[in-house]
Amino acid sequence: MSKIRIPTPLRRLTNEKDEVESNASSISELVVDLEEQFPGIKDRLCEDDGTIRKFINIYVNDEDIRFLDGVNTKINNEDIVSIIPAIAGG
Repeated sequence: MSKIRIPTPLRRLTNEKDEVESNASSISELVVDLEEQFPGIKDRLCEDDGTIRKFINIYVNDEDIRFLDGVNTKINNEDIVSIIPAIAGG
């Protein structure tokens, strides 16, 4: 199983868990799996068309999926997926 690191703003949807597990084999499957486990999380991660929101960064083993294969990026057992919301301010 892959480990999914959940950022603080989304933990209210994961019963305050900072890490969850998934058997998904790609990022797109991961989003579906997370939604099944924690209803409402997909709306926080994705636009209406299913693309990852611009202010959400997802990393597989410290590699940004935007520089890999996007939502088609493969996930293997023992991978660590980090969901990181962008921080803005001034």
